[in-house]
Amino acid sequence: MTSVWKTKVLPRLNKIFDKDGKKAAAAEFLKSFNKEEIGKEIEDKKTELEPKVVEAYEASPPEVKALFKDKKPVKISKKNSAAATKLLDELAKIEFPGAKLVSDAVAKSGTTPLSPAITFVFDKVAPFIPKEEPKAEPEATSREVAVEEKKEEAEPPAAAATEEAAPAPAEASEAVEEKKAEEEKPTEAAAEAAAAPPAEEKK
Repeated sequence: MTSVWKTKVLPRLNKIFDKDGKKAAAAEFLKSFNKEEIGKEIEDKKTELEPKVVEAYEASPPEVKALFKDKKPVKISKKNSAAATKLLDELAKIEFPGAKLVSDAVAKSGTTPLSPAITFVFDKVAPFIPKEEPKAEPEATSREVAVEEKKEEAEPPAAAATEEAAPAPAEASEAVEEKKAEEEKPTEAAAEAAAAPPAEEKK
């Protein structure tokens, strides 16, 4: 029964679900993909490969750089398949071991069925990826804080000046009252003179 399943039923199912033969081709490629041999070749050419990988990576667009997070490759999916294909092509140009083989296979079968081989190559590329330098945002924030502190220090003298200027209206009102008092004095003297009896005329 098992032999019938393998020889007759399974091949028919594969033909139905894999009409263009892409999955079958990918499966055959993964069987023949010699990871040990490629890994050894990468190790032997490490010094030669490093500057080439760095140059290719730095010249890559953001979507390609996004394939690596904290110097580790991310999972290959439909969303990043185009970026993965582009990076494989770039790696093939610099003759990165295994990249050309995988790139050719991806052109025939797509990225999804070949994700194990793609991930293997990217794992080998990851150690060559330069570490991103942290952005200088905290510095800018500290400068803003320093400026704000300076503004706060400059504000108290202004407040003090306002306080000193505050008594001025009170002093002005006192001066007005004194002036009024002086004006009232002659009036009082005239009133007293009018109230006094007229002096007797000398005979």
